[in-house]
Amino acid sequence: MAKRILVPVDGSPQSVAALRFATEEWPDADFVLLNVIDPVASGAKRSVLPTAAEEWYNDAREAARETFAELTAEMEIDPDTVITVGRPASSIVEAAADADHVVMGSHGRTGVSRVILGSVAEDVVRRSPVPVTIVR
Repeated sequence: MAKRILVPVDGSPQSVAALRFATEEWPDADFVLLNVIDPVASGAKRSVLPTAAEEWYNDAREAARETFAELTAEMEIDPDTVITVGRPASSIVEAAADADHVVMGSHGRTGVSRVILGSVAEDVVRRSPVPVTIVR
């Protein structure tokens, strides 16, 4: 039985569905919600002014905190929360080392869109040191 479950969340319907599934499947588990701030995917550009990057980062952290607050209230859980900066798949795999199981959402992309956008879920499944459940 999974005791510590990592659930990457970004506020998308897929990540909310993954958290809902995890809390229903393992109601007695300890949950860790992970939000990965990905500067590349966000379109953040290098700025001559360091304050612009700092402002962008602070906005992203605040958005993650708001997502955590909304989800914990909705699911009635008291999870650990982690905000990190990096590539999503690598950050999730790294955080999985401290978990018994990962439950994450997937957009279910196929074909060209999957090739162009990549598949974070597939990368995590291939590299995770613990079992992974994908919710679509």
